[in-house]
Amino acid sequence: MPLDPHTKRLLDMIEAGRGEQPGEPSAESLRRSMLRLAEVTDARRVPIASVEDRELPGFAEPFPVRIYTPCGAEPAPQPCIVYFHGGTGVFCGIATHDGLCRMLANASGCRLISVGYRLAPEHPFPAAIDDGAWVTSWIAEHAAALGVDPDRLIVAGDSAGGTIAAVVCQLAARGKGPRIALQVLLCPVTDLAEQSESRRLFATGYFIERSTLDWAKAIYCSGADTRDPRVSPLLAESFAGLPPAQIHTAEFDPMRDEGEAYANALAAAGVRVEYRCHAGLVHHFYCMAGAIPRARAVVNSIGEAIRDAVSA
Repeated sequence: MPLDPHTKRLLDMIEAGRGEQPGEPSAESLRRSMLRLAEVTDARRVPIASVEDRELPGFAEPFPVRIYTPCGAEPAPQPCIVYFHGGTGVFCGIATHDGLCRMLANASGCRLISVGYRLAPEHPFPAAIDDGAWVTSWIAEHAAALGVDPDRLIVAGDSAGGTIAAVVCQLAARGKGPRIALQVLLCPVTDLAEQSESRRLFATGYFIERSTLDWAKAIYCSGADTRDPRVSPLLAESFAGLPPAQIHTAEFDPMRDEGEAYANALAAAGVRVEYRCHAGLVHHFYCMAGAIPRARAVVNSIGEAIRDAVSA
């Protein structure tokens, strides 16, 4: 299938803007760029019952979370999504994913807690993983105070946040975290040790460039072994005992093949998996629902699938 036409127009605009940017990226310049992109492409003014910004003590230092209560929420305790934003572990944050989190909370009927984990280069690997594991356990331990159901705890994330979500589930399955009812991975990064065919096919011109990925990988890993399963969860020794998974990729995404490979690895280990590759879309589409109508429809369908899973 060809690129979705709204996606194609947006990519053309982004590509035109690249010529006005300095050649050498920096964490700060990319963080500013992603905030500007979110202002244009994220779903805006999505109504929701309530939004609360809080600061948690954190694994090593305090960090922010944003708690979304969906419209028409069931009486407490509610199912809870612990959400980890993407951004290569270097950029993006709670603000860039606000529209996505609002939509997911409403469509799923879950209270959603968006996590502002620590980023590289200030805090390279394994800081983000440590934060992810810590906050998931903290939420489970404080479920009553948060008005959430610890038996319906969902861990979710996109891109590098999908890595965090996958690793948190692997750690929990080995007794290093609470029971997780469901994992939801959107265009996850699961293998930084190898170059898949989709990473080669979509290296340029499909929103996130290979040069940016390589630059961010060096900063995030900071000398760490890329074959460490906490960096590349696809390389874990075992996938047995992991929670059911919903995994979504995009047809024109460099990370498409490793997302599919992760779904296949889980299924081969007996994990219940629902896998979808969304035709015509690119990496980060889920944060472009304000500019791409198909992305909005897909995000709503992802939320509805979560609702069905936790209601079963």
